Amino acid sequence: MFVVILDYTAPLEEIDRHLEAHNAWLEQNYAAGHFVASGRQDPRTGGLILARAADREELGRILALDPFGIGKVATHTVIDWRPSRASAEAQWLLQP
Repeated sequence: MFVVILDYTAPLEEIDRHLEAHNAWLEQNYAAGHFVASGRQDPRTGGLILARAADREELGRILALDPFGIGKVATHTVIDWRPSRASAEAQWLLQP
């Protein structure tokens, strides 16, 4: 599992011009089973994606298609995350 932190590098007006394409990209990756959860940071300085991929290389190929990255309005920081504890409701996170 991976945590992807998006940091905006452009004004929100520029981010908003890429938002529709970014949301379509998110939907494609939810449908493909790559993304588990996503959302904006508060305050709105970027976002976070909880992702599944076979490895970092596969995730890199997925992230390379993000319209935010292509438009150079955000950067991605990837954290390889192996959860070791979870609440009763989130036990599914512990399965490989």
